[in-house]
Amino acid sequence: MTMSRRTAMLGSLGLLGGSSLMTKAQADWDGPVMNLIEGGEDFLVATDAYIYGYPLVTMEMTRRVITNATAPTGTRAPMGQLVRMREYPNASFRDVTAPNADTLYTTAFFNVAKEPWVLSIPDMKGRYFLMPMLDGWTEVFQVPGTRTTGTSAQTYAITGPGWVGTLPAGINEYKSPTSIVWLLGRIYCTGTAEDYAAVHALQDQFKLVPLSSYGKTPIPPTGQVDPSIDMKTPVRDQVNRLDTIAYFTLLSNLLKANPPSEADAPALAKFAKIGLVPGKDFDATKLKAEFVKRIPGIAQDRIMLQYKVNRDLKDINGWAFTTKTGLYGTDYLMRALITAIGLGANRPQDAVYPVSQKDADGNAYDGANRYVIHFDKGQAPPAKGFWSITMYDSNYFFVANPLNRYSISARQNPKYNADGSLDLYFAKDSPGSDKESNWLPAPAGKFILMMRMYWPDENDPSIIDGSWKIPGVKQLTS
Repeated sequence: MTMSRRTAMLGSLGLLGGSSLMTKAQADWDGPVMNLIEGGEDFLVATDAYIYGYPLVTMEMTRRVITNATAPTGTRAPMGQLVRMREYPNASFRDVTAPNADTLYTTAFFNVAKEPWVLSIPDMKGRYFLMPMLDGWTEVFQVPGTRTTGTSAQTYAITGPGWVGTLPAGINEYKSPTSIVWLLGRIYCTGTAEDYAAVHALQDQFKLVPLSSYGKTPIPPTGQVDPSIDMKTPVRDQVNRLDTIAYFTLLSNLLKANPPSEADAPALAKFAKIGLVPGKDFDATKLKAEFVKRIPGIAQDRIMLQYKVNRDLKDINGWAFTTKTGLYGTDYLMRALITAIGLGANRPQDAVYPVSQKDADGNAYDGANRYVIHFDKGQAPPAKGFWSITMYDSNYFFVANPLNRYSISARQNPKYNADGSLDLYFAKDSPGSDKESNWLPAPAGKFILMMRMYWPDENDPSIIDGSWKIPGVKQLTS
């Protein structure tokens, strides 16, 4: 292999970003991979294919865990049955990364391959909610809710690829591009006992049934529990530890029921070279044995490196964010990144999620230190739904703390300063009883912050266009 080919391949893989995350990957490329593999282009295609399929594989693994139940309970329910979460997730929740603690989820996985499913939404009585529907590729193909359809009662039939038929009067059709659909509904709740009860009453009025049962009183079938499914390891870890053959075998099976978009044709033509062809079983003989073991690690490194190299990720005062969520087109790397750190993210018109891993001076957060974010008077995020800041550990899961507080927002009734400005504190230890309403507890070690801004004000585009500047988080020294 010539030096020019080696250089070109490294450049195309984006492994020259200087990330410490890439140390092992770079060593692999500089050593046995580049020295021993003549078919380096095949390796690049294989890692591209891995990244391309990462959302579909992750969705399937998530579905398996969430639906592995005999009846709806807690955060799980069988296929086609609603999960009505009765309280915010706590620190033990590991089903998806970066969960929120601002809304009560009303969710379900269902399959529209055989017939449509009908979702009935009750009169929400003016309460903010949204019911995004994701296809198998994590694209938000429809999102009824306060912003888009209002809060009155409404009914939708979700139909599958190629379905043709007649729907009952008064039912609007939403066509899913794939057989698998994830309804990932969110209803805003303040978290008080009274408001929990009010949201529970609304949740109980949601209905999801196959079209053949619409208007009837069906008895939901008892789900089957598969004891072979790992219910303890976080889904992302389960996906990441799949070996190459198992990963592509699963991906090829999923492609049969969840067709790629027409825009994917150029990429799929390349993937055929390594044995991945939609509608067919994976042909592992087309992968060179020399590099099979290295594909997952290199591909996962490329995904996470997007924080440094993807121009659609903005960085303002230590907060990284994108307005390219929910609808990805052919930006497979962005789609994979959001899958890894925030599966189920909304369209930017519904929510923007700035993430901060370092303070305003560029230093990684550590719970041993004390931090503050300051909003001048009138400079809080211009969101019509709500805004909050959530605390995660380094793996994007909640952090156990004495207040059982995982996010901070207006619902904690924080105290404003005399001039109308607002200070919020992040630290392991309390900033004092007079400031505790403004405190988000941190772990003893590293942590990550995520801001949620639901329903950026369409009359004030400053969140979407970046003209509203997120304040940096500063370390307190006294």
